[in-house]
Amino acid sequence: MSAAKLSEAFIHLGPNKDGRGATAEPQPPFTGMDWYEGYGSRHGDDGPEGRLVSQHSFSEGWDSWEMHPKGSEVVICTEGEMVLTQEFPDGHRETVTLAAGEYAINPPGVWHIADVERQATAIFITAGEGTQHRPR
Repeated sequence: MSAAKLSEAFIHLGPNKDGRGATAEPQPPFTGMDWYEGYGSRHGDDGPEGRLVSQHSFSEGWDSWEMHPKGSEVVICTEGEMVLTQEFPDGHRETVTLAAGEYAINPPGVWHIADVERQATAIFITAGEGTQHRPR
């Protein structure tokens, strides 16, 4: 067993292929947005039961909205502060400020974006199948 940094090597949680229990599989180092295509190829067969556990640090707000149509996403702020805005299918928006140790859940089909004034780090547990993005 060896230690790994979550910010550099994410984890895929998915069903065990033999039908008994679940797996946790370390992923190749994160290289940017193109990395997600390879992730989809590696684990797309897990469907909505697959979850990506990742950690990202931000010094500014996101440049695009995202939405996960097939499952919820948990956002856990571990350092700093971030403002999470959710846009629901009926068009109304809700905003919550997350400080270190606090979390929020992005429901399936809800567009979301984060703003950061100084610096923040968060862990994301994402049902990523079918994730969509749109410009800010």
